Amino acid sequence: MIGVELRKLFRRPRTWATIAVLNALPVLVAVLLQLTDLAPRPGEGPPFLSAVLTNGALFPLAALAIVLPLFLPIAVAVVAGDAVAGEAQAGTLRYLLVRPAGRTRLLVAKLLAVVAFVLVTVLVVAAVGYVVGATLFEAQPTGGTSVSGTSLSQEELAGRSLLAIGYVTVSMLGVAAFGLFFSTLTDSPLAAALGALAVLVTSSLLFTLDAASPIAPYLPTRYWLAFVDLFRDPVLWRDVVRGLALQGVYVGVLLAAAWANFTTKDVTS
Repeated sequence: MIGVELRKLFRRPRTWATIAVLNALPVLVAVLLQLTDLAPRPGEGPPFLSAVLTNGALFPLAALAIVLPLFLPIAVAVVAGDAVAGEAQAGTLRYLLVRPAGRTRLLVAKLLAVVAFVLVTVLVVAAVGYVVGATLFEAQPTGGTSVSGTSLSQEELAGRSLLAIGYVTVSMLGVAAFGLFFSTLTDSPLAAALGALAVLVTSSLLFTLDAASPIAPYLPTRYWLAFVDLFRDPVLWRDVVRGLALQGVYVGVLLAAAWANFTTKDVTS
């Protein structure tokens, strides 16, 4: 069943169209940077964007920072929201549950398909960012410079970049968990995706309000950009660890709620 769900997801043209559209913005930003030679000052705009003019190897990280606040969560929420609700809307969910596999196995298969989409999407954004950065900007053969201003070897830069990709992937798993949970509550994929996005938009807005500071450390979007700390010297692990722990709690609680709801609900479509 897991293989069936993976093939179903990655054989859909809209899956790859979503990934292609997601990569369009970083590519456009790279082209504009190359044509205008104007980048935001250090500390302004997406992280690493000011550094790509002198080191194109950092553009994969800039690409992730560009799509992370809005476009990547939208893509993940849409796919996760469609996981169960899409089957219900199409009238195929009832027939899937007739199989001996059962609801738990179906939900696990849907979850792994969404996780695969998250991982593939993040890797494609990073890979396209690397190709674009290496093509349009000069890459330093010795590695790069950390956010703290110290030099990083190629091996250190590659290792920290892989950690950053993994961190962004885990952050998006939280979005996927919201989408999957809402997908078990409704027969409308759009409603499920909008529900997940509403939570994330609310979290982002609350994070900017001083009155919400007591709950700020617990907001799902609080530590999304903490992967920047992986490029400090020494690495600041505090927010990275907190971000991983927070996403772990959200994923665990939401998946448990999704399982409890899906295994007990009446399926009529």
